Amino acid sequence: MELTTRGGDRRWAWALRATCGAALALAPALAFAQSDFPVRPVRVVVPQAAGASLDIAARVVGQRMQEGLGQPIVIENRPGANAIIGMETVARAKPDGYTVVMAPPSAVAINPLVFKQLPYDSLRDFAPVSQVTGITFVTVVNPALPARSLRELATLARKRPGELAFGSAGTANMNHLTGELFGQQNGVQLLHVPYKGETPAVTELISGGNAVMFTTLPSVLPFIRSGKLRAIAVLGDARTPVLPDVPTAAEAGMPGIATSGWTGLLAPAGTPSEAIARLHREVARVVKLPDVAEALARQGADPVGSTPEQFSAFIRSEIAKWTKVVRQSGVTLTP
Repeated sequence: MELTTRGGDRRWAWALRATCGAALALAPALAFAQSDFPVRPVRVVVPQAAGASLDIAARVVGQRMQEGLGQPIVIENRPGANAIIGMETVARAKPDGYTVVMAPPSAVAINPLVFKQLPYDSLRDFAPVSQVTGITFVTVVNPALPARSLRELATLARKRPGELAFGSAGTANMNHLTGELFGQQNGVQLLHVPYKGETPAVTELISGGNAVMFTTLPSVLPFIRSGKLRAIAVLGDARTPVLPDVPTAAEAGMPGIATSGWTGLLAPAGTPSEAIARLHREVARVVKLPDVAEALARQGADPVGSTPEQFSAFIRSEIAKWTKVVRQSGVTLTP
């Protein structure tokens, strides 16, 4: 349509143009808001291998989310490169709410500190949806190791500097940096041995190839219960009901190494706020369900379900927390 203007009609024409332009700009958002999101399966990328603590949380929560959303939740494991592969997959995905990532703290809060170049920016390329869980961290040792407490472990490490090996799910993740933090707090040096995921690291610990591991409770709880591993400390703020006799780091006199893991749902930046809100509401609903909370507790995880704003602030606080540890350790990586 062509508008002609003369005299006093010119201001009316410009006003009409502005109104039409605003309506056209709002049209996509209005169309999305009026849609019944989701109308097809939602893909949840897990940047770790199947069976890892992150994967367990994604499957427990995802199974019940699909009931409320009315669409399947498809779990897609994309492990490798310190979770970079999975994170990049989602960062580059279409921002429509149908592709999200269940992210670990290493991918969000640590990778930006240790990689000089990353194919994604934790703060710029993602829209926080919700922190899904908090995950208890524990220190476990091979039962043959003569250390039944953190103090005994530190004493043993002083006697054998650089000899006691600790495994982790790769370089510069929370497993690794918690071990570095333990060394920094106690003035001891452990030998770091990275693996491609928690599962092979735990397997090697059980076989005696490594002496100790600082890791998530879900990944080692079955082996603690079977006696194949010994838990010597819980690294959270309080004891866990599943291991009531295991003291916390603070009770052991080492509050400075307190660490907890977490899982969080992130969408690509630019995802419509309506989709973010819908996914958040579903996460918050599901983690409060008694059977889900119980299933998570059995794995050493606590339900959270925070708002997108709360999760965003939490991510920034985690980045600040690990900055000092990374600087002192001097760890740097190349993707």
